[in-house]
Amino acid sequence: MSEPLFLGVDVGTQSLRAALFTNRGRAMAIASSPLQTTFPRPTWAEQKPDDWWHALCQAVPACLAQAGASADQVAALAIDATSCTVLAVDANGVPLRPALLWMDTRAHPQAQRVTASGVPVLRFAGRTVSPEFGIPKALWLREHEPQIYERAAVICECLDWLNFRLTGRWVACRDTASCKWSYIASEGGWPDDLLSWLDATDLGERWPGGDAEPLYPGTVIGPLLASAAAVLGLRPGTRVVQGAIDAHAAAIGMNTLRPGQLGIILGSSTCHMAMSDTGVFGTGSWGPYPDSLMPGLWTLEGGQTATGSIVRWVEQTAGGGRSLNELDAAAVAVGPGANGLLALDYWQGNRSPRQDPLARGVFVGLTLSHDAGHLLRAVYEATTFGTRHILEDMVAHGFHPREMVISGGGVQSRLWLQLHADICNLPVVLTAEPEATVLGAAICAAVGAGAFADLRSAAAAMVQERARIAPDRATRAQYDSLYGHYLATYGALRLVMHALASGTEYGHA
Repeated sequence: MSEPLFLGVDVGTQSLRAALFTNRGRAMAIASSPLQTTFPRPTWAEQKPDDWWHALCQAVPACLAQAGASADQVAALAIDATSCTVLAVDANGVPLRPALLWMDTRAHPQAQRVTASGVPVLRFAGRTVSPEFGIPKALWLREHEPQIYERAAVICECLDWLNFRLTGRWVACRDTASCKWSYIASEGGWPDDLLSWLDATDLGERWPGGDAEPLYPGTVIGPLLASAAAVLGLRPGTRVVQGAIDAHAAAIGMNTLRPGQLGIILGSSTCHMAMSDTGVFGTGSWGPYPDSLMPGLWTLEGGQTATGSIVRWVEQTAGGGRSLNELDAAAVAVGPGANGLLALDYWQGNRSPRQDPLARGVFVGLTLSHDAGHLLRAVYEATTFGTRHILEDMVAHGFHPREMVISGGGVQSRLWLQLHADICNLPVVLTAEPEATVLGAAICAAVGAGAFADLRSAAAAMVQERARIAPDRATRAQYDSLYGHYLATYGALRLVMHALASGTEYGHA
């Protein structure tokens, strides 16, 4: 009998990827299908839900074909997806409008109102609610598109909708519900007090699955529908297993579910995953979230809304047709400090630790001698300074990592990885499978299939270390100085950025 395979699906910002893994974490095949994002206004970002489904129907059969695998070999599948990607659907699950993508921050006023409620459950969200989160976005829909909101039978996440398409069952994911919708079991579950304060109890009527308890990652949702199996090339009845938020799936796929490690996912954004046996409160990061991935495990999540997307911006805007590899080589040649050029990585605001959605991207020190290589070097350094800022905030409140485990598309740049080690003064660990996010989804599938008892044991078996990068002590003093300039630049320009972002007079933002 052929060995069982576990199908992981990652719904990212730029593409959907499907991958088949063995129970030792060996990738048999990975296939992808692109996704399109539109930006109707500044800080808005949307995707069409039907595009996710079409991408899934392309990537899964392609993955099976590449692996030469039969449908009977796939023991289970699980999906991870961007979180805070919110959509409204009718009673049949048909989307009523494009989804508000995770990086969409239009719901800033609504987030401020949620924060102003001061309800106790917000202590698990860093007390300051992000406009990226689900409840502010749902409130925006109710206030600005009331006809859509009234027709919505369910307001949910990308992950919830795709699981519904696969199984015909509406269920919420414990991970997304806890981290992005203020579901805290120890506080009574769904945040009824918050909705009452907001005069939005009708939103509670639209949770996926109603008042039912959300399912942990690794829990079986149900059998794959025959209609879905036919277009995916899978066997009807294949187990569909609850997945996780994409960054949290990456934490699983990097085997960083124990304290002492900082998991970093370098993608379009950067996410910083810190796990602890106790809650780390008071930081500028999101959380701490109790029991979101598994019972007894606290999750603290830092994040930068735009990092890899800024790298692409440099390539597309200033690259002059050169490939990213060519620009990366030019950035290496520039050397530390980018010849006097400094950047702030706030193209889409600052998620943590400043929690400032009105912050904006900045280049300071531009001269006619600077070119695209300098711009890219400055962006690499700025995004890494942002990670150091988040790390220092976590350390100040009691989380002390001994190493950083990094995955995602950014690992293709050796320079960017070395900068993380140098600027943060911690060793960088790389895993054998660089696509940790889709591996994390497959690990959830393996647990749901019964191959492992829990996520920790599955990750320990399916994740292997590949390499380590040590900090270069020779650059420490220079980067410490540049980091100080990075922090000071925000303070010097904050009022200007706020005035420009809000369309007000300087000093009155």
